[in-house]
Amino acid sequence: MASTPPPRIFSRRRRIAGLRRARVRQSQRDAARYILHDMVEDVLERLEFMRLSPARALVIGDWTGTLALSLRGLGVEVEEADVATLDEEQPLPGGPYDLIVSLASLDRVNDLPGALLHLRSALNDGGILIASVVGAGSLAALRTAMIASEPDRPAARMHPLIDNAAASALLQRALFRRQVVDGRSLSVSYGNLDRLVSDLRDQGLGSSLASPAPPLGKAALERARAAFLRSANAKGRVVETFEILTLTGWKD
Repeated sequence: MASTPPPRIFSRRRRIAGLRRARVRQSQRDAARYILHDMVEDVLERLEFMRLSPARALVIGDWTGTLALSLRGLGVEVEEADVATLDEEQPLPGGPYDLIVSLASLDRVNDLPGALLHLRSALNDGGILIASVVGAGSLAALRTAMIASEPDRPAARMHPLIDNAAASALLQRALFRRQVVDGRSLSVSYGNLDRLVSDLRDQGLGSSLASPAPPLGKAALERARAAFLRSANAKGRVVETFEILTLTGWKD
């Protein structure tokens, strides 16, 4: 009996277009980069703690190039890929690798169990996968603002996100015999909704839903802006939180 294909939640075409626009926006000196900077720093700290010395590594999604540069400085042979050149839902070419790192990438694939299986298959025995994603609980103020913008019938404008329990189950389903999932919070303050949206676009984190909602009208946008600011602190700043999940799996 043929297996049922996964639901098509995300559009790969829209995702690639958003990342290409983000590359252009990154030419601006004040472009936001804090999500990847945080993820890269975390991965390097984990590798140091584990005293891991991989011979070959694949880095997916780090458009800053920082992680690959750091790994090469340690004598690691590194290949780099992004969503425009590598489809995580297909078998990965070029393996096997001792280490695969995926940054802000796996949370927007339609077949996540299949993607994790392909990543595991591309590892050497004893190899390790480290994947960081923006997880459930992120962007609470933005979600509230989007709902308030269309009180009668809010459209789907934000991605579903993975939580800790689901991530652990997915690693087990992908046959990683040992796995760890942990999370941390990254808080950033904003004076208005428009700056938050701009930061997300800078980092290629805008919507890539397969069925995009129509743009907000002027009145709806004003409602969203007002709702966002209702959670501002005494200094007029809204503290938005990104919950970062890191999935670590070993191929034994």
